[in-house]
Amino acid sequence: MNIGKKIPGIIIAGLRGGSGKTIISVGITAAWKKKGLKVSPFKKGPDYIDAGWLSKAAGRPCYNLDTFLCDPQVVVDSYHKNSENSEIAVIEGNRGLYDGIDLDGSTSTSELAKLLDLPVLLVLDCTKSTRTMAALLLGCMKFDPNINICGVVLNRVAGKRHEGKVRANIEKFCKIPIFGAVPKLKAEDFPERHMGLVTSEEHSFSEQAIDAAIKVTEDNIDLDGIYHSVMEASQDDPMTEPIEELVSTTILCDDKPSVKIGIIRDSAFQFYYPDNIAALANLGAQIIYISPLNEKMIPEVDAIYMGGGFPETHAPQLAQNRSFRKKLKHLSDEGLPIYAECGGLIFLGQNITLDGEVYPMSGILPIKFGLSKRPQGHGYTSVKVVHTNPFFQKGEIVKGHEFRYSSILEIDYQDHEMAFKMERGKGILEKKDGFFKNNTFGTYTHIHALGAPSWAPSLIRNAVRYKIKNKQ
Repeated sequence: MNIGKKIPGIIIAGLRGGSGKTIISVGITAAWKKKGLKVSPFKKGPDYIDAGWLSKAAGRPCYNLDTFLCDPQVVVDSYHKNSENSEIAVIEGNRGLYDGIDLDGSTSTSELAKLLDLPVLLVLDCTKSTRTMAALLLGCMKFDPNINICGVVLNRVAGKRHEGKVRANIEKFCKIPIFGAVPKLKAEDFPERHMGLVTSEEHSFSEQAIDAAIKVTEDNIDLDGIYHSVMEASQDDPMTEPIEELVSTTILCDDKPSVKIGIIRDSAFQFYYPDNIAALANLGAQIIYISPLNEKMIPEVDAIYMGGGFPETHAPQLAQNRSFRKKLKHLSDEGLPIYAECGGLIFLGQNITLDGEVYPMSGILPIKFGLSKRPQGHGYTSVKVVHTNPFFQKGEIVKGHEFRYSSILEIDYQDHEMAFKMERGKGILEKKDGFFKNNTFGTYTHIHALGAPSWAPSLIRNAVRYKIKNKQ
């Protein structure tokens, strides 16, 4: 089916990670929304935190576009599908414009720009630099002539004199629009942690932070100029026919019962791709959100999906909820399908030690965790399924990513209890990941449902079997 024209959009990129593109992306998104525009937000790459801020700024879900985790055509279809019913899209890039995992930059923001045929707004961190910014910008413009850099925003300028020097050099050597200059901002508006911004859920003043981003944007950036540039760059070509449902729903027969999937979600566990939850719902699952921070018991469900987050920042509260931890372990012992990623894996463990204090977790898996000051696993992963397990077929290759500060202090396992062999990435231990007992599965690898299409149907099948067994 042809559902109309491609929604115009802008990709906001930087020269490196930490250049300030998130705050500017959030500010532009929220400011356009304030003007009455319907904005579809996207995040390039596997990031959850930036996506959370963009979602809050737009007032609608932010979807991740990642050409490592998903096939390029799936990424294109996701953009078309998830920008429907909007007037403009904002896609925040990641790292530097041309940065990728190989010499061809195949997973870079620039390649996404070409894939989606969208213009790029480049954020330039001008800290302690003037004429060199023109050289860097000119290099980006010439490095790949197929990238449409429609303009720039100067960031972290130290005053009018500094701004004037940078502007003069860019105007002379690059001849490209400058859509604004943002001064250095106060750290308390967007405090940084874990190599990025804190999550919007954890930021107690998230609404004030969004308002601050709007004010900074309105005061310093030519929103109308960017908007008109996007409209001029947009193509009037009809979209290619998208996939109506990006994850198949054919695995459930009419005579099979519907199932309830419990999703552990609160400020401790908040890292979920909207596509993952949608994949389960599209397969007929009733989604029930559960909070181990706020609820003592677990409602009747047929499976549990526990995503990542920062349980270490909520360890005292999680440890104090003894009834919830005890119930979760009981359900695991009874064979309830439980799938947990990263922070969820920590909650499945015996305990976590923080600053010498030991906090008990659910005790399902025989792992004791600690916390390091530096990342213990960070980046894309590729795993091969080497042992029979409840959720993945032996021999399957699954792509994902890992990002953790937690460390393994003690672990007791048999080799056949680790489903994954890491072909790329670190995993739990010795290039192994996917620790499972009964129908409980814990992994450091985050997966994206559109890039791992077997995952959602597998979780549903396990839930169906569990429900049928409990009715007998």
